[in-house]
Amino acid sequence: MPTSKPRSQRRTVSLSRERLIHAAIAILDADGEDALTFRVLASRLATGSGAIYHYVANKDELLKAATADVIADGLKEVSSAADPLEDIRVLALEVFDAIDAHPWVGTQLSREPWQFAIVQIFEAVGTRLQALGVADEAQFDSASAIVNYILGLAGQYAAAARLHPRATDRTEFLQAIAAEWKRLGDEDFPFVHRMAGKLDGHEDRAQFLTGIDLILSGIQANG
Repeated sequence: MPTSKPRSQRRTVSLSRERLIHAAIAILDADGEDALTFRVLASRLATGSGAIYHYVANKDELLKAATADVIADGLKEVSSAADPLEDIRVLALEVFDAIDAHPWVGTQLSREPWQFAIVQIFEAVGTRLQALGVADEAQFDSASAIVNYILGLAGQYAAAARLHPRATDRTEFLQAIAAEWKRLGDEDFPFVHRMAGKLDGHEDRAQFLTGIDLILSGIQANG
């Protein structure tokens, strides 16, 4: 009596939404968004494209899921400490580091407002502002100011990733910009001309945190 061929257990066991997202992240990190196709992903996972469609409808959905996964991993590192201000500083730096380590995340965060990754950040910031005692009527504006600042960073990184290869030497790049600033007339651009000397020596992460601290100081000052 003929028997049906047993279904391969390898594919069933090996493929899951988690494995799919992690494989997509590895491709994005190594070769960028253009390299991520369902054909490449299927080959990486030793499965068929149809199996991938079981978990995500299209590439856009996969990119959103991968971005949310990276952001969630960063936010896991933030403990609920006794100091909500320090929590906000830490979570902001975790998002900064996630964008720095995965430049494509900046592109995704700047592409669509209020996708799930952004909701994750907004929730994490908002709960700390509540713990800080920020007035109810000020919580939305305060959380929005912090999240929008973070997304501004994401947009800058996305633009830089499009314009310059990841291997571009940062110091040389900033020195070239500083040289352009110095060529500007100091009568028309006195501040920019003076800041040119500080541009190539600044540290992005420290400057980002300074901005967060300025926003937090304003939130505290306004109750």
